Amino acid sequence: MNPFPLKRTLLVLLAVSLAAGAYFVISAKRAPQGAAPAPAAAPGRPALTVSVARTQTVQLPIRLAANGNIAAWQEALVGAESNGLRLSQLLVNVGDRVSAGQTLAVFASDSVQADVAQARASLLEAQANAAEAVSNAERARTLQGSGALSAQQISQYAASAQAAEARVAAARAALKVQELRAQQTTVLAPDAGIISARSATLGAVVGTGTELFRLIRQGRLEWRAEVTSAELARLRPGMRVSVQPVAGGELQGRVRMIAPTVDPQTRSALVYVDLPVQPQMQARPGMFARGEFDLGSSSAQTIAQRALVVRDGFNYVFELGPDQRVRQRKVQTGRLVGEQVELLSGLTPDASIVVSGAGFLNDGDLVRVAEATPSAASPAASSPAPVPTPAAAPAAPAGKAGAKP
Repeated sequence: MNPFPLKRTLLVLLAVSLAAGAYFVISAKRAPQGAAPAPAAAPGRPALTVSVARTQTVQLPIRLAANGNIAAWQEALVGAESNGLRLSQLLVNVGDRVSAGQTLAVFASDSVQADVAQARASLLEAQANAAEAVSNAERARTLQGSGALSAQQISQYAASAQAAEARVAAARAALKVQELRAQQTTVLAPDAGIISARSATLGAVVGTGTELFRLIRQGRLEWRAEVTSAELARLRPGMRVSVQPVAGGELQGRVRMIAPTVDPQTRSALVYVDLPVQPQMQARPGMFARGEFDLGSSSAQTIAQRALVVRDGFNYVFELGPDQRVRQRKVQTGRLVGEQVELLSGLTPDASIVVSGAGFLNDGDLVRVAEATPSAASPAASSPAPVPTPAAAPAAPAGKAGAKP
């Protein structure tokens, strides 16, 4: 094998390597003397056009949230007062609204009417006997001085008259009892309200005291809120409460009473809230509901809720600096009222905060502020679409290109 071609090849590769190294050394020395500055030194372009607003100090309501059940204010039990009678008519059903004194059910009264007639006849007989006895006593009294009757006989006639009058009073009382039984064959509503349950069955023979109906008195309901013992001191009777049943809607009530005891197991107490009468029964007894007690209001620093950015489980806002760059600030939020959220810490008063477009920003980004600066409370401001940054993406390749001589 001839060694000369191999030596020539090695010499050529060595020469090319030396030439390339010399070229890069000369280029590195000449680069700082170039007339064109590196693009990194050029001022950056805005990453996004945003709208900003200042934080506001407003009065926000103080509310205490609680959960509980809706129940009847008072539930009346309507039972049978007669004994051994058959139900012949049922005039109401569950859900019906009734007025005080309205007929709910009727018992068969044939036997009771017969007893009334018999008692009335007994009264008439007793009255006739009493009239005769009184007449005999008066005649005997007129003969007292004539000697035709002895004093003992006259006294007997007077006693018979008094006994006859007593039998009349007893017969009259017996008649009243039978008339009262006749009245009890008609079951009347003790108060106005809504029939919540009916256990009466047509044709059934029931005894005295048997439950027939249950009635929600006056149709009034109450919300029984469960409140911890630490929060009881903040509540007062008459306080306004907003209640939201699970069926939807909102009811405005007032605190009627706070329970005098606390459950030793749960350490919570019941707060009784009167609810308004509902024609359509939006809330019903036994329904779960949540509510908020109105405890007044306090001053608070607020921003628009859409200015918040949630990252890694924390809330952030972007504060606009004088150099048109944003600074990411970690904040602690409090109450939420409509579109406004309370800031508890993290910002100084009257700070300029990015409202629209905050979710697309990073700490230190250069932004352009829209001409129409919306208010923090204005819900009309819309988030503009992100503006593409053609110079941001090719920043690194441009730097490499600028390194060429």
